[in-house]
Amino acid sequence: MAQTSPLILRLIASSVCVANKAGTIIRDVMSKGELGIVEKGKNDLQTEADRSAQCCIIASLSSQFPAATIIGEEGEQVNQNVPSDWLVNEVDSSVLEASCPDNLKGIKEEEVSFNFGLNPFLIILRCLSIRKLKNGLLDHVTVLIGVAVGEKAVGGVIHQPYYNYLKEGAPLGRTIWGVDGCGFGGFSVGSPLKDKRIITTTRSHCDAAVQSALDAMCPDEILRVGGAGHKVLLLLEGKANAYVFASGGCKKWDTCAPEAILHSIGGRMTDMVKGEPYRYHASVEHRNWGGVLATATGEDHAWYFSRIPESVREKLSKSAP
Repeated sequence: MAQTSPLILRLIASSVCVANKAGTIIRDVMSKGELGIVEKGKNDLQTEADRSAQCCIIASLSSQFPAATIIGEEGEQVNQNVPSDWLVNEVDSSVLEASCPDNLKGIKEEEVSFNFGLNPFLIILRCLSIRKLKNGLLDHVTVLIGVAVGEKAVGGVIHQPYYNYLKEGAPLGRTIWGVDGCGFGGFSVGSPLKDKRIITTTRSHCDAAVQSALDAMCPDEILRVGGAGHKVLLLLEGKANAYVFASGGCKKWDTCAPEAILHSIGGRMTDMVKGEPYRYHASVEHRNWGGVLATATGEDHAWYFSRIPESVREKLSKSAP
């Protein structure tokens, strides 16, 4: 069935299994307590879990789809021998059962780019260092695999390695997926409250511009959480109305998968300068200089965009190289 299914469904079906394996590797490495931290730059730490999961993702996807481009935070090279049990060849059969629209049936492998990210592992380091594992922060950790065709984010997978970690006896981890025009799986769509405006934003990178944009939305409540994937999960499940981040702090691999899944349920994601979707072709600038504005299904995206202060748009425009 897999080989006769449309390519887009095979890409996502494979990505689901690859993300699951990457999550298992992350938990295994972290449970040993040997973090293997490398400081790549200011506030930019990498752990052995990062490196191991990335090797699994790159090696698995490149072996299954050699003509596709792979874009990730650490580049697309695997600089170590990959254990055979890290190579994933399985597919998720439930994804292959989805209906594929005509516009996605004819895509070619060389038109595809994978955008994958692992974030935010600083959460794990903080949790382990201060022994506050009961604060729920590990739920913020995600493995993201986005599939772009040409310039557009079309499909995505979000895996939470530590989902349910506070619930004794519950299955650990979950994976959700979505393809624009095909469907979604792994979660139930929730409708955000209509009599209350809840906005999610960065937990650790707030500045004057970020706060100014938030204030302009007149929120009843602000949820400050880590990781672009986790923020979009709040929109998907109806726990927040909008995701507002007036900064160029996130990258294409942070938003590709979440944007595609959000589109699959009728939500939207754009920059905050022109209100346009981000482009994800292989040679595009990796940083999202225009900030991120995302809204849940049924929300008036245009209203949120209209509330962005002109001073914020000017700052974002000037920050781009």
